[in-house]
Amino acid sequence: MSDTIYNTTAYNNFADQLKHCLHGPNVEDVKISQIKSRALKSGFKTIFGSYGWRSAVSSRIGPKTVYLGSEDVRLPKLTPVMKNIVENAPDELVKVLHLMRTLPFIHLKRQMGFNGEFNPTVNLYMSVADPKNFRIAYMYGNTMFEPSKRPGPEFTMIHIPEEHQLRQQVLAIPEHNINICLGSDYMGEDKKGFLRQAMWTADNRGMLGLHAGTKLVYVRDANDGRLKRYGVFLFGLSATGKSTWSCHQMGLDFGKGEKTEAIQDDIVLLKSDGSAYGSEANFFVKTDVDPKLQEAMYNALVDKSALLENVMIDSEGNPDFLDERLCGNGRAVIQKSKLRVKRGRKLVRIEGESINLPPLSELDGLLFAFITRRNTVMSFAQNLTAEQAVLAYLWGESSHSAASEPDKAGESVRTVGTDPFIVGSRAKKVNRFYEIIKSLQSNFPGKVHFRQYNTGGMGEILKKYEEDGLAKKDLIRKVTRVPIELMAAIQRGDLRGSNKYKPGIFGTEDIAACVDGDISPYDPFKMYSREEIQSYIDDIVKGRQKFTEEVAQENLMPEILKIAEESYSISSRYRKPTITAITEMRRDDQGVKTPAYVSTALPPSIFQEPKSRPRRWR
Repeated sequence: MSDTIYNTTAYNNFADQLKHCLHGPNVEDVKISQIKSRALKSGFKTIFGSYGWRSAVSSRIGPKTVYLGSEDVRLPKLTPVMKNIVENAPDELVKVLHLMRTLPFIHLKRQMGFNGEFNPTVNLYMSVADPKNFRIAYMYGNTMFEPSKRPGPEFTMIHIPEEHQLRQQVLAIPEHNINICLGSDYMGEDKKGFLRQAMWTADNRGMLGLHAGTKLVYVRDANDGRLKRYGVFLFGLSATGKSTWSCHQMGLDFGKGEKTEAIQDDIVLLKSDGSAYGSEANFFVKTDVDPKLQEAMYNALVDKSALLENVMIDSEGNPDFLDERLCGNGRAVIQKSKLRVKRGRKLVRIEGESINLPPLSELDGLLFAFITRRNTVMSFAQNLTAEQAVLAYLWGESSHSAASEPDKAGESVRTVGTDPFIVGSRAKKVNRFYEIIKSLQSNFPGKVHFRQYNTGGMGEILKKYEEDGLAKKDLIRKVTRVPIELMAAIQRGDLRGSNKYKPGIFGTEDIAACVDGDISPYDPFKMYSREEIQSYIDDIVKGRQKFTEEVAQENLMPEILKIAEESYSISSRYRKPTITAITEMRRDDQGVKTPAYVSTALPPSIFQEPKSRPRRWR
């Protein structure tokens, strides 16, 4: 993209002038204890003693979020709305300086992370011209730690909800550690603004920021009966199940020492030894929780410490977490210490002692699990090779939710690493992930494993058509959702080593048998004809190919391009090339870069239904 719409001089000047505004007489330095009463004043008390609020904006404004700075941080593509925001950013930044000198602000300082190396100090400057905004700072502050002298960079977030919604936008200036939210009162913008900055900074220090939860799982091995400890990474877009499965006990046998310890539910920083630094003290979760199926999260939600946002609360203070008629993105800040499950007559805490995942050398194994949400032909569990895992990270396949883009809820989406907060080259992230997992495999043979879990369902038939120039869709057959109990059985079977897998229609291995769950009703061949299945596969591969070519322009490694090309052979439309060389990245007449191949065409693949076999970790 042309440099003409970016004005780095204006961004640099803004950063210099902002320093003089952050300690003005209109800025009150506060501690979280000092703003509690002012925050609760605008809340509605529930029967549990907790408080709830409603925000005018109930989800992140991702389509209005831009990154300002050098080519290293800019978004690869801008929509017309984003382009307009970038063009007008210098004038908007001048206004921000004026507002910083004029409006009443509070400054809340907190700490992200708790380790010996990387603990960003997060400085939230919240406009309180509207007193209801105290609750935004209070909620965010409860996700972080008290400030300390631990090493870490300084980040700044300026939040001015009072800006008119016609100028609603998020301006990130990563190279100056600054994020600005204007015209939205959604607390998730502060959370993600700081976490986005942390991931980008960590990436530049040799780590890899991941949009993933982490947990430790203790299970009895199905082969030798020994109690083993596994580290688990759970990748997924918002509202696909990261928090749910980071906290879920998966029906484990507590009497035999089995258990899950929740560590993180959103953002972690992966290191080359397989360890991962956590970022948050507490969780900001989606609240559509069934107490029978998500016990630990429900117990935290009904504790007096919970801070609810956009949850249905009736006139007598009763919250209904499953009533989403007013908002499909109910949220809450919950205390990790309140994640509890009933064992006998006692409620037992299930959070880990640390927010950090230990290195692989201290574990029996490490599982990278990619959560997708699909509704047609995708198996509920796929076993992946390391090469297939890097493709799962590259494609980040799922569907939009009310938490990401409400207008597109249910539509297919691909996001590298399921991470919509990547600053700079997406290919750089994919390359680094590939290098780390290959190195771990080499250094710890047999201890690194990969799965993809579909937390959506199977069997949906959706008819899409155009009418009066508008895209429309009719639901012909509803999806059969994967029961949470079955997904729990699949995951514990994978960790115990008791599940069976067979080669599947996507070129990976599909779950074939689960000791504690019946997967036989969830067979795509029972729900669709072979022609329909092939049509779905063709459509998915078409999207994968287009997306890969887009990311390849950001310097994706040739080895990964080759793996992606080879995977397309499952499509009847694709003639798999045998790549003998990727000679260079060429530019066409429009300046778009594409890989130059030397290849020959081969015939497409066909369906096969081979026998299943046990899938052992070893």
